[in-house]
Amino acid sequence: MNNNVKASADITAGMVALLAVAAGLIVANLYYAQTLVGPISEATGLSAQAAGLIVTLTQAGYTIGLLFVVPLGDLMENRRLIVISLLSTAAALAAAAMSTHAWMFLPAAFAIGLGSVAAQILVPFAAHLSNEATRGQTVGKVVSGLLLGIMLARPAASLIADHGSWHFVFGGAAVLMAILALVLRRLLPQRVPSSPMSYGKLIASLWTLWKTTPVLRRRGAYHVGMFGAFSLFWTVAPLMLAGPAFRLSQTGIAIFALVGMAGAVASPIAGRLADKGLTLQATAGALSLGVVGFLLPLIVPESRNIALGALVIASIVLDMGVAANLVLGQRAIFVLGPEVRSRLNGIYFALFFAGGALGSALGAWVYADFGWHAALLTGIAFPVLAILYWMTEYLDRVRGNAQLA
Repeated sequence: MNNNVKASADITAGMVALLAVAAGLIVANLYYAQTLVGPISEATGLSAQAAGLIVTLTQAGYTIGLLFVVPLGDLMENRRLIVISLLSTAAALAAAAMSTHAWMFLPAAFAIGLGSVAAQILVPFAAHLSNEATRGQTVGKVVSGLLLGIMLARPAASLIADHGSWHFVFGGAAVLMAILALVLRRLLPQRVPSSPMSYGKLIASLWTLWKTTPVLRRRGAYHVGMFGAFSLFWTVAPLMLAGPAFRLSQTGIAIFALVGMAGAVASPIAGRLADKGLTLQATAGALSLGVVGFLLPLIVPESRNIALGALVIASIVLDMGVAANLVLGQRAIFVLGPEVRSRLNGIYFALFFAGGALGSALGAWVYADFGWHAALLTGIAFPVLAILYWMTEYLDRVRGNAQLA
């Protein structure tokens, strides 16, 4: 049987489901630690100010992988690259599970991020398998799986840690990645890129793509704002919920995080809007949701129950904005050419994961030194700056239409 990807046939529903589930399971590795920052930092001897490194180093590893591993999707047989990445991730997760000191856990966290870029090889893989007319919807469905993985990772980690140990979280994830590597090795079709480039030229071409692709720069900037805010929120919110104001257990924090899953519904909706040519308008809506997600907990009265309810709504709204904006960005860059799709996706994700690393590190520091409201004000600045940048695109579009009229 020929397993090579055929451009003429559209992707099957079963393959979309497989890619969505796989992307979710892989990217979950980046988020198990978010609701466990407190227990992990206590067990490994990290100070409150340095606790953000637990999340930041994972995201930093992911960013490096996006720049130096994901571009290999335009050069190396994709299925083999995915399997190697998953086995590497399994080893890093096992190392994290056995860690008892910060000097052991932090390098493992970096390696977890580095290997988990396999998720971003799967997303352009789905785009390659799709026809142009349905590409936005397909990418939206796979990204929905990816986002569900992000959102389920937090409550799953909290529940397991509350009834066992955070060590079990990483040990179980290691086993899961090893099994997934075997499943994908058997079920994924082969895709052999036709690029004649060497690896050195491939990496050097990233700068050229960045300079010559305005839509990549713009979409990257939009999502730096959204993902920086997202990472800040999900770094400081569990600390706030576990603190004296709410005193939630890890199970309580898990339930809180579980509610945020509702935000994933925005992904396929955003994909359909993009397929209809409404990317500009949908982007404004997505960025505005990011602002609302931070305004809600800032303006609620001093009441524990009302404040908790506002935080729940804020988490859903923020997750919806991030989900929608992510799909809109990927849909925009995936139409630029299949031969550079993995590199474009790698640059795009590297940009906003760098923003995420900044958001999580900044959030932990501001929260520790200046408190909850200061952290919220810092978080809202990210989507506000993105909206100001979006205004330049809107004005350019208005001027262009006026000239055509």
